[in-house]
Amino acid sequence: MRIIDLRGRQLSRAELLAAMPRAAMGTSEASDLVRPILEDVKERGAAALRDFEEKFDHVRPKHLRVPAEAIAAALDTLDPEVRAAIEESVRRARAVAANQVPKDFHTDLAPGARVAERWIPIQRVGLYVPGGKAVYPSSVIMNAVPAQAAGVESLAIATPPARDDAEGLPNKTILATCAILGVDEVYAVGGAQAIAMFAYGAKGSEPQDGDVLCDPVDKITGPGNIFVATAKSLVSAFVGIDAVAGPTEIGIIADKTANPSLVAADLIGQAEHDELAGSVLFTDSPEFAEKVQENLAYRVPRTEHAERVHTSLSGTQSAIVLTDGLDQSIDAANAYAAEHLEIQTADADAVVKRIKNAGAIFRGPYSPVPLGDYMSGSNHVLPTGGTARFAAGLGVHTFMKPVEVIEYDEEGLKALAARINAFAVSEDLPAHGECVLSRFVRDPYDKATLREQEKEAGLR
Repeated sequence: MRIIDLRGRQLSRAELLAAMPRAAMGTSEASDLVRPILEDVKERGAAALRDFEEKFDHVRPKHLRVPAEAIAAALDTLDPEVRAAIEESVRRARAVAANQVPKDFHTDLAPGARVAERWIPIQRVGLYVPGGKAVYPSSVIMNAVPAQAAGVESLAIATPPARDDAEGLPNKTILATCAILGVDEVYAVGGAQAIAMFAYGAKGSEPQDGDVLCDPVDKITGPGNIFVATAKSLVSAFVGIDAVAGPTEIGIIADKTANPSLVAADLIGQAEHDELAGSVLFTDSPEFAEKVQENLAYRVPRTEHAERVHTSLSGTQSAIVLTDGLDQSIDAANAYAAEHLEIQTADADAVVKRIKNAGAIFRGPYSPVPLGDYMSGSNHVLPTGGTARFAAGLGVHTFMKPVEVIEYDEEGLKALAARINAFAVSEDLPAHGECVLSRFVRDPYDKATLREQEKEAGLR
């Protein structure tokens, strides 16, 4: 891994942000390829979806919507050990999600003057589950569980057909996970075409589709490749999205008390995802950094995806950042704003309290990132590319919207009517004031007598 040496440097905030290693998103380059896909699905619906599945996933699904019996059969044939692991992951995720549900509240400001806030579930959500280098039943859990806890009425899942399935059905473990979660609307559709289907809906083209294959959704969540990310960005003007996710990343703050072998293993674990995955170590110990490098040299050739891991760790998005001390390591980590941030230091609790920017924080050597990927109860859909400086990971709140309810009676409004009118006139919006005054005075349009009318009505 390359070295970024911050020692002996007094960096401004802008300089520190610029010094952090990053992977290029490159969604603009994909836009020209994605736009025609979106338009074709919008126009031709299921017919276009089948054409794109044949082109990109090399299979033409007979059933774009997965039959219920195929979902049930996938659960029946699931390895019992894998099923137990999935069910435990679901149990823990549901326990955390139940505590995330926000509470309604109200504020009484004066007699007859109340503002309340209701949290309302989004009505219909499309959940995208990627395929490609790996299969992600964990992403089904991370998206569906908080949506269900939020009370979303209608959930649809799209995931690419499995390349080894002659019928064009998705991976059986993903289907089995849908069955465990009670999600029965599943589509064998991947890539940008799946995002188009969710955004615009899709009319049927064959008898098994029905007249409408898929209704449009109100929000789209879930990670994906560059084409999925670009499609989400392009449709975000009229349908909600969780985020435009970039390559995955890990940051680790470690001092000389950490175990260099474990730190190396954690860097490799994240690098396994993708050649563009970012792995960044922040340490104030050059000796520790050297031990990590030695462990990487030993471990990388022995892992199954060694070539992918090597490409990731040697890329410009990965680095060992040497600092003058723990304070600078924390400052650098806050500038990096990692999707996943591990803390492996002598006083981990003190460091955790000083972290301002991270998608999720993993405290101590026995809280590695894969714990969060699968079974910690936390959510693994997290902000990438430094967006953790202002964004949060997926959760129940992602699938709800706060709506204020204004509850004023005659007494409550009367106490403010003259002031509202003054405010409205100052903004050159007199009809706003007239709207309120109409409830209390004879003629709000008679400006010559308005002040007198206000006094008569008890507004002054």
